[in-house]
Order: sequence, then C-alpha cells, then structure tokens
Amino acid sequence: MREEDVPAEQPQAEEDPRLPPAHADSRRSAADRPAPGQGPRHPLGLIWRVRDPASFRALARGRRRRSGVLEVRTAVIGLPTDPPRVAYAVARSVGGAVQRNRVRRRLREVMRAQELGAGRGYLVRVVDPAALDADLPTLDLTLSGILRALSHGERES
Repeated sequence: MREEDVPAEQPQAEEDPRLPPAHADSRRSAADRPAPGQGPRHPLGLIWRVRDPASFRALARGRRRRSGVLEVRTAVIGLPTDPPRVAYAVARSVGGAVQRNRVRRRLREVMRAQELGAGRGYLVRVVDPAALDADLPTLDLTLSGILRALSHGERES
C-alpha cells in the first residue's frame, strides 16, 4: 500500500461514547452542588487511633475486663483534653481477613455509641470466634457492660 492510497480524513463516529466525561454528573447541575467548607471541620464524636508503642504498653498494663466474646483493657494514655483512643485486636483464630475485618467494623460502629473517657485509651479484643455470629445489639450490650464495669471500678479506687 502506498501513501497516496490512505485517506487523510478519519470517518466520523456514528454514536456518542457511552460514558460521560469524568466531571459530568447527569443527576444534578453544577449550580445545585454545595460549596466546599472552609477551614477545619469541628470534631463530633471523635475517637483517635492508638498508634505509638508506648500507648500499647500502657494498655497492656492497664485495667481489663472480659465478658462474653470481648475483653477490654483501658489506661490513661493522653491529656485530659484529648479525645479517647481506641485500638482493636481480632485474632486470626476468629477467621480469615474478611471475617476479622467484618468484626472490627461492627465493633467500631458499636464503640461510637459508647461514652468514653477523655484522655483514655481502650484496647478491644475479640477472644472468641463466636463474635462472628454475634449481632450488633449483643455486641453493644456486652461492650457497654464491660465499659460500665471498668468505669465503676475506676470511681471506687
């Protein structure tokens, strides 16, 4: 094939592409979108993660209480003005990664509803594979009972 045999014009596409551009949203117009907020957001119900090894060592030495499929350890690991910190430990004996993550997500959801002490750290451990079958109200009842017992014992000492 020689160069002069190739047409210079490309044929027009017969139909539009099926996907809209990345910036397009067919459900609403750009005028309906709210403006992004300015500045930092106010923390509501903020719970920090436990990250540093010193905090984990303090939690290992802290007070503990076990009930049902859960065990909670608590200790003072921050300033009284800091939000509470929570860590979750789900053993491999509970199940595979998918099952462990499911239990961890459910524990996070239940923990958000609890009243936690400012400046305190909490280590929530799953000690029994039966936690996979426990429903949210059962986990909530177990966790609130443990936290109530820990805070009650704290006031006595």
